[in-house]
Amino acid sequence: MKLVSVVLLLLAPLLISCQTPFPPLDCNEIYNNDNSRPSGVYTIHPSASSSVQVYCDMDSQGGGWTVFQRRMNGTVNFYRGWDEYKTGFGNPAGEYWLGLKSVFYLTNTKRYELLVDMEDFEGNTVFARYSKITLDPESYGYPLYISGFTDGGAGDSLSFHNRQRFTTFDKDQDSYSGNCARLSLGAFWYNNCHHANPNGVYRWGADSTVSHVGVEWISFKGYNYSLKTISMKIRPVQ
Repeated sequence: MKLVSVVLLLLAPLLISCQTPFPPLDCNEIYNNDNSRPSGVYTIHPSASSSVQVYCDMDSQGGGWTVFQRRMNGTVNFYRGWDEYKTGFGNPAGEYWLGLKSVFYLTNTKRYELLVDMEDFEGNTVFARYSKITLDPESYGYPLYISGFTDGGAGDSLSFHNRQRFTTFDKDQDSYSGNCARLSLGAFWYNNCHHANPNGVYRWGADSTVSHVGVEWISFKGYNYSLKTISMKIRPVQ
């Protein structure tokens, strides 16, 4: 009897470790492990050597969304350089950018879809959904590839940015003769320059004091209307 007790005592750590789930790649794995988990901040592991905190949206359109960009109150400055957009910044409980490096890792492990939720200052909520999103690596400039648009009232302002490399004020990779990040006071997959500027200056609704610099999605509210909230989130295709 004593021998059995000793064996069980020695095996206990191994048995516990076998029951511990593998570190989650994304919010969808957390959701699939326990779909009663609420929306909130969780730790994910986009690659074997990295772990990051993100906001997981467990409610929208089936749940399990990994949020990589979120604007909601203007508390975080999004006019930042390449290194910060590469690695991420902000607070996952509020406004933040996950990081191009993490988004690249995630979208190259599985096929992911993209959901962009937004709200204006009149309380109207809409979305744009894309059935596929992927990024190429940093050596190519982290270009964005999207397809399969579904309209949830927002219209398609992102396809204009398809196949564009990411531009910041200190790394100009857009299709314009100047630097779109400097002109639009943000950072994004600018073309020449934007139909969407989710990382622009947080302003309160309609404001044309300085043109084309707000948090804009022009097929929803046009230029010079800065949105109240916008969030970009990804999930493996079901």
